[in-house]
Amino acid sequence: MKHVAAYSAMAVPGAEFIRTLSANATQMQRNNKSIIIMYMNGGPATIDIWDLKPEHANGGEFRPINTSANGVQISEHMPITAQQMHKMAIVRSLTTNEGDHNRGRQLMHSSYTPNPAIDFPSIGAVVTLRAPTLPGFQAVSLPGYIAVGGAGGGGGFLGMNYAPFTVQNPGTPPENIRPPASLGNNPTNLKHHVHRRQRLFWMLEDQFMANQAPHLTTAKDRNTFSDASKAHSEVYGKGFALVASSEGNVFDLRNEPAAVQAAYGPSNFGRSALLARRLVEAGVSAVEISMGGWDTHGNNFGSLRTNQLPTLDRAMGTLVRELNERSLWQNTVLMWIGDFGRTPRINANAGRDHWPRCWSVVIGGGAIQGGRVHGATANDGMSVANNPATIGDVFATVYQALGIDPAGQVRDSIGRPFNLAGQGGQPLASLL
Repeated sequence: MKHVAAYSAMAVPGAEFIRTLSANATQMQRNNKSIIIMYMNGGPATIDIWDLKPEHANGGEFRPINTSANGVQISEHMPITAQQMHKMAIVRSLTTNEGDHNRGRQLMHSSYTPNPAIDFPSIGAVVTLRAPTLPGFQAVSLPGYIAVGGAGGGGGFLGMNYAPFTVQNPGTPPENIRPPASLGNNPTNLKHHVHRRQRLFWMLEDQFMANQAPHLTTAKDRNTFSDASKAHSEVYGKGFALVASSEGNVFDLRNEPAAVQAAYGPSNFGRSALLARRLVEAGVSAVEISMGGWDTHGNNFGSLRTNQLPTLDRAMGTLVRELNERSLWQNTVLMWIGDFGRTPRINANAGRDHWPRCWSVVIGGGAIQGGRVHGATANDGMSVANNPATIGDVFATVYQALGIDPAGQVRDSIGRPFNLAGQGGQPLASLL
């Protein structure tokens, strides 16, 4: 580091580094498409949240309440979210085929059945790759895909550039985006020091690339070069740009009004939802926030009543409301998913077990028509009654709602094409 510091004072600003954002760049970024994935680790009992069966013994202890969507009812323990259901759609006829947690997570993140030979990219990575941007837009330094409170889905064969930047503690700025303490606290001096180090970084990277591929003489040519050294340069370059910019402040929730923080709730998930709103407002393409505790093999109703649903309700209902109030909803898709559903039949421990055969997910925002329900399950919740949907269908609907061609493809490192929406996924016309 001393060696780097000694040369940083002599580094000359490079043309490829010095980029001045236009006056309306921030607003342009806000107009671009984003996705927020609410991932429920462990597999939520959707029969107790989105698809209640009060007339059957499988329905359990909870009762449905009316919502702001005509004819749509959800759990009595989701009153805040109920006020926003005219903005969201429920898919009640989802059928998946993975009842194992790890395999379920892979399927629900990528829409592909897990395959040990292929590392499929998550929907967050694909949206970061394909999300539409306005003509002339120049990206800010924030990562395109950020996971809050969990690992999130990976970049898969798209590579590390599309893997999520992870924030473990929502509301606390990540340690690795803070400038070194040795640079002092004077804002002006700090900015100059960081920029000099950043310019040196790009100078060294440019020299390495020139030695690695001397036949590529222009920036345009070098951008087509896709070996590991280019990925290294891009990943570290984004990190350095974040340190050098003021955009790292987006991770700090302390400036949010107390009433707003209280509305989201004091939980980690509530703070994650608030941070998600701030991130898409700042221009991040994909944000995943996670909530655990859904593996309710025992005491299902007590756990949902006292902890899971009140926490989810405050965060989800407030997030939808704020995204609408801040004119972000039309360009942001919210996707509520988990590993799988849980059994309609209640076990001997007052719990519900793994059940991928028929369950619910919730989507909204973008081009999705709120206040609607796709499909239905039987009165006992044991089977799909009409309009079955696959996770590929859900992904195709989300992609179309974001302005991404659901029939598009991505290619792995050896050029094999893969559909964005899994195998045969088609948009759900009833929701668009």
